[in-house]
Amino acid sequence: MDIVETIKDQIENNAVILYMKGTPQFPQCGFSSRAVEVLMSIGRPFAYVNILEHPEIRAELPKYANWPTFPQLWVKGELLGGSDILLEMAQSGELKPMIEEASPAAQAE
Repeated sequence: MDIVETIKDQIENNAVILYMKGTPQFPQCGFSSRAVEVLMSIGRPFAYVNILEHPEIRAELPKYANWPTFPQLWVKGELLGGSDILLEMAQSGELKPMIEEASPAAQAE
């Protein structure tokens, strides 16, 4: 599978996916850290791809998305943006309902 197909597959098969530097537990840049903080505050599960471990995705995703920087948050197949946009959307109250709709709460045990 070519890398653009892999990216499309990831975006289509994950309602909420964050392309970031590092992992949610160990972000490798301040912008990725802020994006993770915003998402964690909403309390819903999300997928992520550590672009530092996938240089081919790091190279191709900005072209595919027409967005030059990381992190990139995709919700239901749509690019929302990077950490500054996520922070603005969270502060305005716009982000939480989008994430909650896309990513239902985990089932209680």
